[in-house]
Amino acid sequence: MFTGIVTDLGEILTIEDIPAGKRSRIRTVYDTDTFDIGASISCGGVCHTVTDKANSSNGNWFDIESAAETLALTTVADWQAGQKINLERSLTMGAELGGHLVLGHVDGVATVVKREDHPDSVYFQFEASDEFAPFIARKGSVALDGTSLTVNEVDGNLFSVFLIPHTLEVTTWSERQVGDKINLEVDMMARYAARLAEFAKTG
Repeated sequence: MFTGIVTDLGEILTIEDIPAGKRSRIRTVYDTDTFDIGASISCGGVCHTVTDKANSSNGNWFDIESAAETLALTTVADWQAGQKINLERSLTMGAELGGHLVLGHVDGVATVVKREDHPDSVYFQFEASDEFAPFIARKGSVALDGTSLTVNEVDGNLFSVFLIPHTLEVTTWSERQVGDKINLEVDMMARYAARLAEFAKTG
């Protein structure tokens, strides 16, 4: 489980095809001696398991493997060597919950349909699919590329957020433009509420 607070801007070093899908090597500032093989790390909002790791004078790194379902549902299939990626290590008991509870189980992708740069913020508008738009609420939480964000406005399948300069500096959001695909994870509380409402209606 994660909080959606990005703690490192990693870099994809290599990507290779494997029978199960793809293997990616990611450069990180994390001390890889502080987590085990098998640990979970959110990579661009997608929970991945560490399969190999090392501290190196050329930069610390860890490997992850992405299965076919991950490649089909997320932007991982489009990753390229040299690309920057938002990273977050898994939540530990007693840690500060600065964002909201994020599982790293991406629901699908949203598309950037508008970007407006302002002196003290950047406005992004996204389009979600019919399947996930009902779970996105004004002033609610959403995880986009692993970043916990507060929804500003909602209009049908469209929703918007404002990003402050700090978020732009420490994440990949400064690079995002109209047409980009973004990993979307809706608030799990919204999913549970919808499921309860479904049972209440049928009952």
